[in-house]
Amino acid sequence: MNSLYLKNIQESVIRYASVISNILKIDVEIVDEGLNRIAGTGIFKNKINENIKKNGFVYEETINKKRIQLIENPGEHRLCRKCLEKDNCLEKMEVSFPIIYENRVIGVIGVVCSTIEQKNRLLNDLSTIVSFIEQISELIAAKVSEYSKEIIQIKSLEFFKEIVNSVNDGVIVVGSNSLISSINKKGENELKLKSSVKGKKITIDETDDNFNENSTYQIKIDETKYEVVGRLIQGSLDIKEYSKILIFNKLMNIKQEAVTLTYGNNKTNLSDIVGESDAMKSLKKKIKSISNLKSTVLITGESGTGKELVARAIHAEGERRNKPFIAINCGAIPESLLESELFGYVKGAFSGANANGRIGKFELANKGVIFLDEIGDMPLYLQVKLLRVLQEKTVVRIGSNKLTSLDIRIVAATNKDLKELVRKGKFREDLYYRLNVIPIEVPALRERGKDLNLLVNVLVDKYNNLFNKYVSKIDAEVLEMFRKYKWQGNVRELENVVEFMVSLSDKRGVVDKSMLPESFIENYNELLNDNIDRSINIKQIIPLKDIEKLYIKKAIEKYGNTTEGKKIAAKKLGIGIATLYRKIDGLE
Repeated sequence: MNSLYLKNIQESVIRYASVISNILKIDVEIVDEGLNRIAGTGIFKNKINENIKKNGFVYEETINKKRIQLIENPGEHRLCRKCLEKDNCLEKMEVSFPIIYENRVIGVIGVVCSTIEQKNRLLNDLSTIVSFIEQISELIAAKVSEYSKEIIQIKSLEFFKEIVNSVNDGVIVVGSNSLISSINKKGENELKLKSSVKGKKITIDETDDNFNENSTYQIKIDETKYEVVGRLIQGSLDIKEYSKILIFNKLMNIKQEAVTLTYGNNKTNLSDIVGESDAMKSLKKKIKSISNLKSTVLITGESGTGKELVARAIHAEGERRNKPFIAINCGAIPESLLESELFGYVKGAFSGANANGRIGKFELANKGVIFLDEIGDMPLYLQVKLLRVLQEKTVVRIGSNKLTSLDIRIVAATNKDLKELVRKGKFREDLYYRLNVIPIEVPALRERGKDLNLLVNVLVDKYNNLFNKYVSKIDAEVLEMFRKYKWQGNVRELENVVEFMVSLSDKRGVVDKSMLPESFIENYNELLNDNIDRSINIKQIIPLKDIEKLYIKKAIEKYGNTTEGKKIAAKKLGIGIATLYRKIDGLE
């Protein structure tokens, strides 16, 4: 404010000057630190707002020295030397008092005697008059302080309102009388209110729910209830209109946005399912046809066939593609934790629970798809709860009695025979039929014919890029072994084998038998043994020379086609190395 300190309270300063003049019967003028006359009486009354710098030498001294200046003989005092009126001065005496605010002089009270009578009256009771004017000076400074605080408060509130209207959260300011003092544009839009809501009654009650470490509140305005998430701040300003401030977002909106941002980015679609066999073409066609339905899907198939890939494709191809896809493996989570993972819990629901509570997977998946993998491993008591969710389309968190409505599609998967589990009493029959509305069976790799080579090529490209390798060829012997192998682990096992081989590949860019994992070789040889055993056990008798060929091939495959490998094979077969070479030549 600087020189505007006294100007801002000019009306009050004029009244104080008038009080001094009326009591002392002496002319008074009050100037600010820039020597602008703020108030004046008597000979100064019609000269308010004038600048007196050219003749204000006494006042300048008062400001610089921060103390009273007493001039008993105006015109003769040293401070009057520069004054243009020093030889014609009409003043008989002058006393100036500094007005001090925050340790600086912001103005001067000048008491001017224009008659000998006034001078004598002032001198006769100087100490009392000085004390009186000093008190007036302090009152003016106090008035400046009061005005400054008021201005700061007003500006702070204006600044606060500007901030409130610029934030991305809703803000409701509530007075001590529980009436809405203010609501920003975001808050109006979130709750679909009009600005006329200001002044209306509001109640704010914290619920037992939490979201991302923020509290949730139920607010009530005009008998309409809203559920929001945010923070309630008690007002620090000593103003009744600003008792508390609620910073919020509508609960359902922020939940859906956060969950969709975290889980909704599922980019797996039909093009990611590799396969051109009849079985896979039929599977893709079925996925496309059921993707937009709301009915529950049960995906069955051996382990490693890609059941989750199918579930993700159902989600990505359907109208819920931009909503959450939440996957949970019912067999991988301890039974004691599975219920809270699925249904969530409120704060304080049980010992050891997160202090803020937790949202369950069903709530997270609301509006989208939840994928329940290994559903056959779900304990019976949870099957009852799942059945209720399917029937009533609602979920209740552990420790709460509040129902949350669901708009959700359930896709379940298992590699177990659920009918057999139902027969044994390990799976509820009513739940089975609720889940098995749309059955989808994913074919095993051994049933997919020509897809094997296609999958191998796709996987080689994948791990070439991942490991910065340059595999361009797979040895024919390896491919032949792949074709004979039963792939009990299906595509997952194939991917593990290809990843291992590509990681061991060298600059030649060729993958051969030596790069196969040992576990694959062992399984392959066991399979070969089984085939030989079955050949021996069949009713049809085959020539001994054919059996000999099978055993020689088996021995060479097991111990290797190297010289050292052949020596071991000959020893195991009970023949000499030369005999083995002769018999090998006979195989060709």
